[in-house]
Amino acid sequence: MERSKILVLDFGSQYAHLIAKRLRMMGFYSEIALPSVSEKSLQNVKGIIMSGGPSSVYADNVPEFNEKLLDLDIPVLGLCYGHQLMAKCYGGTVGKANIGEFGIAHLEQTAAGKESPLFKGVSSSTQVWMSHQDAVLVPGAGFEVIGATKDCPYAALQNSAKKRYSLQCHCEVKDTPEGNKIFANFAAICGMEKNWDEDTVLNHILEEIKTQAKDKNILLFLSGGVDSTVAFALLNKALGQDRVLGLHIDNGFMRKNESAKVEKAYHAHGFTNFIVEDASESFLAAVRGMTDPQKKRMAIGENFIKVRDEVVARQHLDESKWMLAQGTLYPDIIESGGTKNSKTIKTHHNRVDGIQKLIEKGLIIEPLRDLYKDEVRSIGKKIGLSDDLVMRHPFPGPGLSINVLCSDGILSDQDMADMAAAEKELNSVKLGMFCENCTQSLERSVLPVRSVGVQGDFRTYRFPSVLAFKKEDGGFYHLPKKWEKLEEASSAITNSSDYINRCIIKLWQNPSVKDSDLVLQKGYCDKARLDQTREADDIMLSKLHESGWYDKIFQHLTINIPYASSAERCSIVLRPVCSEDVMTARFAQLPQDILKDVVADIAKLDFVDAIFFDLTNKPPATFGWE
Repeated sequence: MERSKILVLDFGSQYAHLIAKRLRMMGFYSEIALPSVSEKSLQNVKGIIMSGGPSSVYADNVPEFNEKLLDLDIPVLGLCYGHQLMAKCYGGTVGKANIGEFGIAHLEQTAAGKESPLFKGVSSSTQVWMSHQDAVLVPGAGFEVIGATKDCPYAALQNSAKKRYSLQCHCEVKDTPEGNKIFANFAAICGMEKNWDEDTVLNHILEEIKTQAKDKNILLFLSGGVDSTVAFALLNKALGQDRVLGLHIDNGFMRKNESAKVEKAYHAHGFTNFIVEDASESFLAAVRGMTDPQKKRMAIGENFIKVRDEVVARQHLDESKWMLAQGTLYPDIIESGGTKNSKTIKTHHNRVDGIQKLIEKGLIIEPLRDLYKDEVRSIGKKIGLSDDLVMRHPFPGPGLSINVLCSDGILSDQDMADMAAAEKELNSVKLGMFCENCTQSLERSVLPVRSVGVQGDFRTYRFPSVLAFKKEDGGFYHLPKKWEKLEEASSAITNSSDYINRCIIKLWQNPSVKDSDLVLQKGYCDKARLDQTREADDIMLSKLHESGWYDKIFQHLTINIPYASSAERCSIVLRPVCSEDVMTARFAQLPQDILKDVVADIAKLDFVDAIFFDLTNKPPATFGWE
């Protein structure tokens, strides 16, 4: 007998699968479907959730939606794009908002909201996560307002007679703390009972591995990160070590001594079915002279296939008897534009053309492809992996290569024009209320490099803004005591800008270097710059371990940017983030004494001209800069 379920319609949101994941974690079985799904094909569907998406509901090329689904006598909840689409379908109006919202906002319930079954047990003023430029301007017929934010008067709507509810915010992300309560209330409105648990997920994965593999052996790309490690353990559990071979490739982009540490950890856990391949020269050659981050990612992904083929030939493996496996997670797929209505944010190395061709031929196994990082860690612990394997910070296949920003040292006319527009936007933002009355000593600028971001489910490639407070002895800069105020300042800047998607704060500048000396330099992803990044990264990670903060944050990235007084030098950006599932994140508010110690040690490196700290949440910024 088929389970009762809540159906999630995927309009291409970066968070669509996160909705289904949240529901499953709460014990309610859910599935993803295209919004064009026939109403006649639905079985045992107790409710429908319409996801967000990158389109505007009034645009020409919007995802196809079967409006007959709204004629069904079951509850429907719309989120973000789904909220706007529901308003449109019921005769309302949607258009550009006066002010877009990206990041944290606060939803205030109206009198009707306090009586709404959707908000049962939810605080009358609650934090929510927003990511939108469009908004409902006029609600649909029969809908009443149940909640609003400062900049969004129709942030929550309901038509209780039809059991239609809609929210502009994303309940599915951690930064909407009461999102699970809202989902539980919707499940109750749907009459859903709990029918899903972790054991079911694990058994499903193991059975699927056996079904897909049939009688073939499996070669797994084994980066040493959490995802590939858990995938490796699951493959071993399902098929046995004699049918599985892990391939750890040292691509030259690893952290300091990373490959040796990975090999030692696997042996300690009892894994003997893996080999280590040093292919650093091959990968460095593959990205030589590249500046475009997308092309760099693609080149790295394709080179993994090339190296894999070389290893297969050297090991005399019969390809007719082997399949390739990867530790791909759902965020990799959605950010790579891997679902019908999603947009590409960045192409992950496990979604390049060579991999896609193998997937089409049925030669790839990805046991974790429907899961998120926290689910993977939970599964890893359940099958007996130690914390030192499953709680490591994420470290994807391209490694430090995507932390090394590249440039030919030349700003195009378009870059110059966009930078001028970014500076104008930055200077127009009023920051006095956020910066502890120290605006007289506050300097603002825009870095002459672009970085990747995600805003409204679209990829952005924009400039970072820089805040620099009072200069102190030794080239150090004053760091305001209240992280919350800096976070608000960062959001104020990015929410009101079309040319800026990050906000960073300057922590140190080489005292012997003048501001005018710091310019964009020619710099590529070569061994010298990777070694620079490794040294600075090792200082930060060592301090995090020493202080006990390594386990308190999700990931730290050390970014090397070619902004310096000469081509042999660089600037370093520190990027520690807190996240649950990679889809959203907040910058880590580290104790200032720890951060000052790190900055002091990195400042001693003879190739560093400036050190910054990234104050940007996701959205509008991605974790890394490429």
